[in-house]
Amino acid sequence: MGHEYDGIKLRIFPETSDEDQKLFVNGGLTFGYDDLKYGSCDACWYVGEEWTCPYTEKKSSKKPIIAVEATDALNRGSTGNAQYQRFHHALGAVKDGLFGIYFLPEKKGQDNLRRELYGMAYNASSIEDGYYLITKNLNEIQLLLNSIKNNKIEKFLDNKLKSMNDKFKEWFDDSYDGDWDKFAKRRSTIIKDEYIIKYSGRNKRNFTDSSQRAGHIAVGEMYLTKYFFPNQKFYYLWPRMTEEDLITLDETKKDDKEWNLLRREENVSIITIDNLTNVSEDLRSKFIEIKRKPLKGSALKKWNSAKKELVEKLRSGEIYLNVNSVIDFESSETKKQLGLGDF
Repeated sequence: MGHEYDGIKLRIFPETSDEDQKLFVNGGLTFGYDDLKYGSCDACWYVGEEWTCPYTEKKSSKKPIIAVEATDALNRGSTGNAQYQRFHHALGAVKDGLFGIYFLPEKKGQDNLRRELYGMAYNASSIEDGYYLITKNLNEIQLLLNSIKNNKIEKFLDNKLKSMNDKFKEWFDDSYDGDWDKFAKRRSTIIKDEYIIKYSGRNKRNFTDSSQRAGHIAVGEMYLTKYFFPNQKFYYLWPRMTEEDLITLDETKKDDKEWNLLRREENVSIITIDNLTNVSEDLRSKFIEIKRKPLKGSALKKWNSAKKELVEKLRSGEIYLNVNSVIDFESSETKKQLGLGDF
């Protein structure tokens, strides 16, 4: 498409460059919002107008318009939830009021794109300041550029957002008969009137062992749940972890990109077995017993048994979340009061 499109210029770097990791206002392709930096993008179109970076409040003579995260995942056979894991890369731009595009090209005749992404992007567009678009077609990005230049963006967005929502609804009807209760039971989710809980078998080692990529997977699942339920508070439950584990990770992983997203994303909180009320000592000990073990063999059996009991009691209300006990990433005073380290 060239480096300039009718006055709209393109910023892009060679594949070996790490310049993309700088903030856009500093010459890179990364966007931040509300003290949180999101993943770097692969390209960005901009115009020569003044722009103030929401993350730094620094002024720039270049105003970004469209940020693109591109991946060849579909052509490499990535058909699972790995497709969610890069969703956040363009999200910073969307939060900053720009167009964020997740571009997943695919060979003609194939259809491996996870249609959940359309729902995530549609709902992100409904609550964030910008618009999040999912596409497999480079021509659609060109159409967006044309629409911006010709002042026909409203029509383009109406058509694109409707198309994404239709594809998401089609997937939801095909997969869960349009029933959120069925979705919840199959996707480790508990839907309450006041909030959403998604539960997972994450443990501390998942985030401290470099051979495990739990952070990427957890971030992808976090954003899927957040944007499936965009207007509700979301608690991400890891019952194999304790409050102390969480606080330790807050300190040791404070500069880790994925950990920061998990801990500081707006309207999302990580919770542990310690944040639940009415958990019996017997049930708690089952989770603690396997907290450091890989989930396979006898440990997997114990996890499945304990998880089933916990979920049934959370659904019935016998066990419930103590909202006031939840520790946020920045709650250093609370950490000190708990006597869990000098942070």
